[in-house]
Amino acid sequence: MKLTSLLSPAAAVALLTAAVLAATTGVQATQDQPQTTAPTAQAAPAPPTGGAPAQNMPPGMAPGGRPMRSYPAPTNLQVLPKNLTGQQVHEIMEGFAGSLGVHCDFCHAADPKNLMPNGRPRLNFADDSKDDKKIARIMLTMTQQINADYISKASAMDPDAMGMKVTCGTCHRGHEMPEEFVIPKEQGPGGPPPAGGPPNGAAPPAAGTPPAH
Repeated sequence: MKLTSLLSPAAAVALLTAAVLAATTGVQATQDQPQTTAPTAQAAPAPPTGGAPAQNMPPGMAPGGRPMRSYPAPTNLQVLPKNLTGQQVHEIMEGFAGSLGVHCDFCHAADPKNLMPNGRPRLNFADDSKDDKKIARIMLTMTQQINADYISKASAMDPDAMGMKVTCGTCHRGHEMPEEFVIPKEQGPGGPPPAGGPPNGAAPPAAGTPPAH
């Protein structure tokens, strides 16, 4: 027997209405509940495109993507340590050239049998035919001896001293031959007098003497 047959029409309508309201309220409550599951993680943004950083440059490449120049192992080293690499000797020679304001061919002879693509001869760095190279060895030995036997001793006696070592540039100052130092003309012992002071050689005024007008 159906339930509606036992109820009056009004009661049956009320019962159906209550059931519909209950179902509707349950759906709305489900939609209004806060989301309890974690949202799906978003993919990390792709790194910007561009040139590779310097620390990730392939071996043998200089900054900017240019291949690094390789220098052959040095030969015929007589004053410099024999265990230096080609790169180290190149950097030392650049310092010498800059101190004297010259280029590599100042000391090193050209080899007419070894031509570059442009037709110019390459330098034979092991060749000792130029006197300037022999003089350079003498001068380098001199600076090493000055630093070891004199500068080091003076620095030990004066702990407050800067301890600056002698280099090629100490004397040459960018010139092939060191320029003569001309002592500036002085106006007496001690140099020019201070502004407003007595001329050099004049005795200072006695204490209590009014200045001359």
